[in-house]
Amino acid sequence: MVKIDLITGFLGSGKTTFIREYAKYLLSKGEKICIIENDYGAVNIDMVLLKDLYGDNCNLEMIVGGDGAEAHRRRFRTKLISMGMSGYNRVIIEPSGIYDVDEFFDVLYDEPLDRWYEIGNVISIVDAGAVGNLEGMSRYLFMSEIASAGKILISKLEAVNGDGGTKKIADRVNAIMAEFGLGKVEVSADNTEKPWFNKAKDFIAKPFNELNEDDFKAISTCGYRHASYVKLPLEDKQFTPLFYFDVEIPEDILIQKVKALFKDEAAGHIIRIKGFVRICDDKGKPGNDETINNKEYNKQLELNATEKEININPVTASRNVLIIIGENLNKEYINEIWKDYCSVVSL
Repeated sequence: MVKIDLITGFLGSGKTTFIREYAKYLLSKGEKICIIENDYGAVNIDMVLLKDLYGDNCNLEMIVGGDGAEAHRRRFRTKLISMGMSGYNRVIIEPSGIYDVDEFFDVLYDEPLDRWYEIGNVISIVDAGAVGNLEGMSRYLFMSEIASAGKILISKLEAVNGDGGTKKIADRVNAIMAEFGLGKVEVSADNTEKPWFNKAKDFIAKPFNELNEDDFKAISTCGYRHASYVKLPLEDKQFTPLFYFDVEIPEDILIQKVKALFKDEAAGHIIRIKGFVRICDDKGKPGNDETINNKEYNKQLELNATEKEININPVTASRNVLIIIGENLNKEYINEIWKDYCSVVSL
């Protein structure tokens, strides 16, 4: 049977960054793997960032979402059926940062998938700097996405100050789990009630590129846990993403607008902005061959931004598309902000 791993984590936690390192480890062990990017929209940013892993022993597939849970579940099931005889040792699933983990388990218990695949591991990525800031539905989604984890990897370690800081993050995670009936914050006197996650065994706090052989052995065999909690209804379009195509914008204005959006209450609760943009000059025109040698125009950048940090790196991608993800977004208001810098505003 083919092992199938689920990599979960709330928006912007670093799932794709981890998968790069995890896939390299599995490939070094001779495994033939497939990575399924399971996200909103027809343009999958994270899949583009993994394209250099593609080869004889690593395939990349995508499932398009955004039009309802049932349609998405059917696509997920159909994708796994079509891959059933492809000779993979392992399939890695990277869902969106807003994902109902029950879909993963329910689909794999269906015929004939239950005869072809076995659930290997649920590995969760937790942003150290975001745990204390989650509220409302975001807090619930965070809990639901990590509740089944066999191992939790703490990312954005600049927010963690040594082992003491790591323990604080673990305590915060367990406190959130306890709010939804999973474990207790403290170990009971008779040792019968415990925190949901074990601070010493279930957490790893290292930069992903510093994970060693022992770390990956533990991660690749961590398994998963069964979690039962009261499910909260997610309102339609509560977390609907916005897409902007053919984005061309001066770099300084891009940074300015991104920073402003995270603070702009009129825009809604923006959680993450990511994508690929083309840099143009301050008159809104892309650079030409004559300006390439002495100016930074006509380059393409990868943007990955949360409220706490903005990362921009040179990249070569097939398209320019910007995705804004958040809660109760004001589409018309945000469209006005981007309309002069893209060919198509979000519909």
